[in-house]
Amino acid sequence: MLQKLRTICYHVTDIDAAKKWYAALTGIEPYFDEPFYVGFNINSCELGLDPDMTGVKEGNHTVCYWSVENIYTAVEKAVSLNATIITPVTNVGGTIETAVVADPFGNHIGFITGA
Repeated sequence: MLQKLRTICYHVTDIDAAKKWYAALTGIEPYFDEPFYVGFNINSCELGLDPDMTGVKEGNHTVCYWSVENIYTAVEKAVSLNATIITPVTNVGGTIETAVVADPFGNHIGFITGA
């Protein structure tokens, strides 16, 4: 049924600020850049920014975990860009570590590393 993560869409109140923030975090410029949607291609996964806040409260209640090479570096970079640590780096079994930060727009972003 589920095959792989294809798209994660974050609702944001300021799409221009969010575009700059995610470009700084990922080091990737958007491939699709319109006032109604901004899309980044992150290793064949879509990270989308949607300014339509109709029926949406700031932030979300779902965490999508992005694979990272070094979780400490990822958390440090996000925090340097004004993200807030929600869950610090935590070993969740074996070599797998996770962390969750909140972007300046209230969305929670998970990082995961290990096998």
